[in-house]
Amino acid sequence: MASSSLLFSSPVSLHLQTSKRTPFSFSPTSPNLRGFFPSSYQSLRISRSPRPSAAISAVQVEQPVADAPSSPRPPPVLPFRVGHGFDLHRLEPGLPLIIGGIDIPHDRGCEAHSDGDVLLHCVVDAILGALGLPDIGQIFPDTDPKWSGAASSVFLREAVRLMHEAGYELGNLDATLILQRPKLSPHKEAIRANLCDLLGADPSVVNLKAKTHEKVDSLGENRSIAAHTVVLLMRKKS
Repeated sequence: MASSSLLFSSPVSLHLQTSKRTPFSFSPTSPNLRGFFPSSYQSLRISRSPRPSAAISAVQVEQPVADAPSSPRPPPVLPFRVGHGFDLHRLEPGLPLIIGGIDIPHDRGCEAHSDGDVLLHCVVDAILGALGLPDIGQIFPDTDPKWSGAASSVFLREAVRLMHEAGYELGNLDATLILQRPKLSPHKEAIRANLCDLLGADPSVVNLKAKTHEKVDSLGENRSIAAHTVVLLMRKKS
């Protein structure tokens, strides 16, 4: 690191010294430098030291002290929350097909640890997702024997309890069922009514749609069933 000093003396001259052995001098009165220096300057001397001074070399850089970890802030209180849920189950012969808590006549049903209700599982995951909580498989693991064959309404009631505990209520829900067979048109209103009852919601805020999969892949070949759900949770008025 180099040090620089500005010294004033007479006569008028500029001395540039890059080392002790090689000085350079320029006169401000030379044709190329005329007018560059104000007339009030008597002398300008710039010197460069080949080595850093002892004072500079002795400077020690202190490491910044890390701030003490602060306590975690509580989550923000949002006016609304949005959640999405998805579920899919394989269909196997001889099993009951339960959708939205309603037993649907069919030659096959969902293979699952619980009752395999693809719609209720999907709604549960949407509510848990909106609340920022773990998914249904973490709260009700399929490795726990007590959930074997359990009605999925148990899972949904717990999700609704958590929703109210967090200070929210259902704004609206939109669900889509995807299956090739059977046709759900004769059962849609019964499914929606039961879903509204489990949610404690007015039918005007719960929508249910059913789609085929145009005979494409396992859904279209009647080997599986799937559902998507989107929920909007609104902060309760105090």
